[in-house]
Amino acid sequence: MKKSKKIRLRRLAARSAARRQEKEAAVSAGIIRMNPAGFGFFTPDDAPEGSEDIFIPPKFTGFALDGDKVKIKLMPPRPGHPEDQERGPVGKVLEIIDRDRESFVAELMPGSLVSPLNNRLPELISIHGSRKGASRGDWVKIKCETGRDGELTGTISEVIGKAGEVTADLDAVMAEFELPGKYSAEDDAESSAIIPAEIPRKEHKELFILTIDPFDAKDFDDALSVVAEKDGTFTVGIHIADVAAFIRPGSKFDKAAKFRGFSCYLPGRTLPMLPPSLTAKISMQQGVDSLAHSVFLKVDAEGKVLAGHREHTIIKVAQRLDYDEVQEFIDRKTVAPDWQEKTVENLDLLIKVVRQMRQYRNKTEEFIDLPLPEVRVVCDEKNNSVSGIEKRFSRESEQLVEECMLAANQFVGKELPQRSVAGIYRVHPEPEPEKTMEFSDTMKEAFGLSVGDIADRKCCREFIASLPDDEAKPLILGMILRSMPRASYNIKGELHFALGKTFYAHFTSPIRRYTDLTVHQQLWNLDLNQRTRNAGNLEPIAQYCSETEEKIDAACFAANDRLKIRIVETMLEKDPAKEFDCLITRVLNSGIQVELPEYAIYAFVPDDELKVPLSTLKIGSKITIRGSRLLFQNRRK
Repeated sequence: MKKSKKIRLRRLAARSAARRQEKEAAVSAGIIRMNPAGFGFFTPDDAPEGSEDIFIPPKFTGFALDGDKVKIKLMPPRPGHPEDQERGPVGKVLEIIDRDRESFVAELMPGSLVSPLNNRLPELISIHGSRKGASRGDWVKIKCETGRDGELTGTISEVIGKAGEVTADLDAVMAEFELPGKYSAEDDAESSAIIPAEIPRKEHKELFILTIDPFDAKDFDDALSVVAEKDGTFTVGIHIADVAAFIRPGSKFDKAAKFRGFSCYLPGRTLPMLPPSLTAKISMQQGVDSLAHSVFLKVDAEGKVLAGHREHTIIKVAQRLDYDEVQEFIDRKTVAPDWQEKTVENLDLLIKVVRQMRQYRNKTEEFIDLPLPEVRVVCDEKNNSVSGIEKRFSRESEQLVEECMLAANQFVGKELPQRSVAGIYRVHPEPEPEKTMEFSDTMKEAFGLSVGDIADRKCCREFIASLPDDEAKPLILGMILRSMPRASYNIKGELHFALGKTFYAHFTSPIRRYTDLTVHQQLWNLDLNQRTRNAGNLEPIAQYCSETEEKIDAACFAANDRLKIRIVETMLEKDPAKEFDCLITRVLNSGIQVELPEYAIYAFVPDDELKVPLSTLKIGSKITIRGSRLLFQNRRK
């Protein structure tokens, strides 16, 4: 062989080895999280904390599903495309290492297709095998299989019920999101017999204590009191059910509560974190001695919290109130027939003090308030039927309680590190630059609005305050919300961006949030001079609760959306020509995505169903659409 040829071959081999090393270096394994719009984000197993996730475009996701462990390779920026440098790393799925799920719930469609309930799965999936008696429109559970080309397929393992029937819809949601069912009668009875642990307590029978809850509330885990002191300050008492007296770390029902993570409130079906009989026993009922874990805050006339302390207490609620009657009192000074004279005096004082607290917090912490309504389905739990749609804005009566809870949470959150006790904190990172830029561009293009940097709280607040009260405002507020990351839990006490707080703990809902119960248990051990758990013990709890909360939220959205769509479809069955007022949320080449604000659900309108040219439509515009032209989506984009 000639020398020149040998040299050429060696160079080719060297270049091949270099390319192979480069390729191997760019390949990594990790978890992919899918977005309902079809793209994904990949987190490498060895990613350093705070590193950027890798974007996976829809065409590069392969057959990966949400939560799968996959192997990806990084894609180089395209020549002549400077935007590729700006968007961050982009990857392509090479291999699915391990499926995250063994099954999924779907609606049986014509032919051999099913439509998954979970909006992070493909919209249509082909199945095979026996139908097990299922008919079109039934909810079925599918056992996952992998097809010849790597695509997801499967067989029916269970028939759940008829889609569109409330009971079956809720059963399907529970099965898809693997929500635990209600406690057994045996567990409920066992829990009701728990004797509370002992701890030194102070009786506060002298306080006139109020509970303020929804009119149909079943759990009463917080109560309030206020006293005007001689020095011109006020003592605000936030009394929380002392759940840790009944649920000690490592006990049977502590493990059960930890597994559930939170109480889950599906429309028409409550899945409690704790057994109902125990919850009733712990709840602070009117006229009954109750065990509480109380925070007393000294507040000056301007609403500034000057000092505070905690006590384990015995209290008696003097008056149970609901939000509606308190709001009537705020708006019109209407006094309910069963109110005592002291009820009026104490409620009036509490309202005045808490208004000052909120104003002071607004001035000093510059919290972000997004006045978006909650639109939810109301169900008759006994008859398991849909009663209607309820739209609720946060009113001053709700803010009254919320403000006190925020203050107690902040006090406890700061006490934990001051006394060298590990805790679990609620954190909310600043919006990512890419999200804020995308939001600013959309506002400029669609509405002609200059936003500035919404990652700056002052700038964000000023922009929100500048919005006119028109039909586009809720849409814009929703877009602000979606541009921000989810709040979650960790052990570090980092920033809660929306609240403008650090070291903000959750303390005030131990009946329905395991994070709060964990904080209560830490404080109990501290107060008894017993050993508390360290940060290493609490970190997996914080992570698990963050993941569980996200799963429960997804389940609640799915349940509400399914039932809302069913309400609208029932209207159309009665009146096919019915029209709906919609807001355009996205303009695509193939049509428009719209929101029905009255129902807070989304639909797609194909281009050929529109009466006006697509080019004349823009985001935020109001449009009236005949219901038969709406293609409802279970996809929250």
